[in-house]
Amino acid sequence: MADFAPVTRALLSVSDKTGLIDLGRALAARGVELLSTGGTARALRDAGLDVRDVAEITGFPEMMDGRVKTLHPMVHGGLLALRDNPAHVAAMAEHGIGPIDLLVVNLYPFEETVARGADYETCVENIDIGGPAMIRAAAKNHAHVTVVVDVGDYDKLLGDMDQHDGATCPRFRRKLAQRAYARTAAYDAAVSTWLAEAIGDPAPRRHAFAGTLAQTLRYGENPHQTAAFYTDGTHRPGVATARQVQGKELSYNNINDTDAAFELVSEFAPGNGPACAIIKHANPCGVARGATLLEAYKNAFDCDRTSAFGGIIALNQPLDAATAQEISQIFTEVVIAPGADDAAMEIFAGKKNLRLLLTERLADPAATGRVIRQVSGGYLVQDKDNGRITAEALRVVTKRAPTDRELSDMLFAWKVAKHVKSNAIVYARDGATVGVGAGQMSRVDSCRIAARKAQDMAETLGLSAPLTQGSVVASDAFFPFADGLMTAAEAGATAVIQPGGSMRDDEVIAAADAAGLAMVLTGMRHFRH
Repeated sequence: MADFAPVTRALLSVSDKTGLIDLGRALAARGVELLSTGGTARALRDAGLDVRDVAEITGFPEMMDGRVKTLHPMVHGGLLALRDNPAHVAAMAEHGIGPIDLLVVNLYPFEETVARGADYETCVENIDIGGPAMIRAAAKNHAHVTVVVDVGDYDKLLGDMDQHDGATCPRFRRKLAQRAYARTAAYDAAVSTWLAEAIGDPAPRRHAFAGTLAQTLRYGENPHQTAAFYTDGTHRPGVATARQVQGKELSYNNINDTDAAFELVSEFAPGNGPACAIIKHANPCGVARGATLLEAYKNAFDCDRTSAFGGIIALNQPLDAATAQEISQIFTEVVIAPGADDAAMEIFAGKKNLRLLLTERLADPAATGRVIRQVSGGYLVQDKDNGRITAEALRVVTKRAPTDRELSDMLFAWKVAKHVKSNAIVYARDGATVGVGAGQMSRVDSCRIAARKAQDMAETLGLSAPLTQGSVVASDAFFPFADGLMTAAEAGATAVIQPGGSMRDDEVIAAADAAGLAMVLTGMRHFRH
């Protein structure tokens, strides 16, 4: 590899013109000849800079609405020629090909075009061809050529040139080459993913995934694991797009748990009243609705005060001072909400370690998306669980139908159960969880654990009976036997919502009738592993 590569001739062709003029002026001041295309050339000329059009170099005008302008040996020869190879140098001399030492390109805004919901033809027209071809050529020849694809690297480029008398160093060029190939890979991944969705192919032969580094993390789930956080460009409201107002840097576990909390609370539309979700280790330890945000928080907290310590709190409405004051009474890792008033932020300012994240709005629980999980030797890819159930879709299978109050609580509990690790059991009463059993190997154990937690909280709150008395219970999957159902009945549950579909459904229904329970089937399962 060449040691230092002088930069005497640069080709600039960018869609995002942020920082372009300052970069052009800085390069010109260092004696670099500027080549450019289309709108980039016009912008540089308007700023008073001398620029040669690529069309002048190639001898061909831009044509076909700009589709063909840089795909030419005069460009690619200048990018790909090995300066220390006599045959390459001779070919350049014979054909009048001048070297291009620096390429600055960012691509047509394909991802942004898709994100704003443009039609098929518009998306196709925003697929860049010449840009990726030049980037790959320059990156391959990084022994001699410097390639920049990110606006954030402009200052680094100039700094490296200043440090090395107008040249760039090998280490810097290698780093930029990696970033260049990662950018074209991410771009192609976005195009192929969009096209698969557009043609209705849920399982294309090859599937590419890409992300942009948002944060290098101190460590992963444990201190001996390295970790980083990447965004996927979808701009879905949540932890990836939230504004952090205060607090320490988010950890790997903070990000994972905050995502779980916000996705859960987004099930409850703000227009239907305040709601709060408290999460610990990706499982809800308390979820509630209320007449006020403060009431919702208190009711969620009273489900499991012990587990709420050091947890993540998500709200479906902007944080107010009264709720902020109450939250401040215990140690909380993160609070995420679609806004906060000044008084609330002032209260939290006294809790320097508390992270406050603000989003513009809630996530859409009905939106489509993909869930990706790595396994040894491959990836599992599935649709996001955006299944929802209405009261009209429920099938009453017991002699007794649920009351209006029970029905309301069942629908609430069902939304929560969707976000609890399987086997999931959720007891709810009056719009609040009163017992949650998560992640157990048997469903009956989840029933017992949730009931025991409710009993413990009754003792803590000084109640004469646990709040599972008169509650409803939601199960994320069917009861394989009647034992789990009977455990719930013993805890005081009066109504049950579950998917159904067991070989022993008749046995479970008969047990519910014998216990005087009302039971409805959803026909939909919500496993979350």
